[in-house]
Amino acid sequence: QVQLVESGGGLVQAGGSLRLSCAASGSISSINAMGWYRQVPGKQRELVAAITSGGSTNYADSVKGRFTISRDNAKNTVYLQMNSLKPEDTAVYYCNADTTWRGRRSDYWGQGTQVTVSS
Repeated sequence: QVQLVESGGGLVQAGGSLRLSCAASGSISSINAMGWYRQVPGKQRELVAAITSGGSTNYADSVKGRFTISRDNAKNTVYLQMNSLKPEDTAVYYCNADTTWRGRRSDYWGQGTQVTVSS
């Protein structure tokens, strides 16, 4: 029903920047919130940043001041600007969308995009 397409991952040196994008399409009437999560081998998936349709944001303490989440509601697209990247930011980053269609709310995930930060 819903497809999330992610892009923007890659390899970057410490101190560099990347911008991730995630576009949602399909059976969607509205999106209440979108967010970015990341996961490394041997650890649980953790929230990086989230944003509601009203513009409220939430960030993990480890990325505050370095990452910025933004959203284009008309395009159902969320972005994650990542600056001053550190090796510990290396992970697979997943996009998440909380959607509504025909009065029903559902959660969807993107395929994941690899971010690797070298020291």
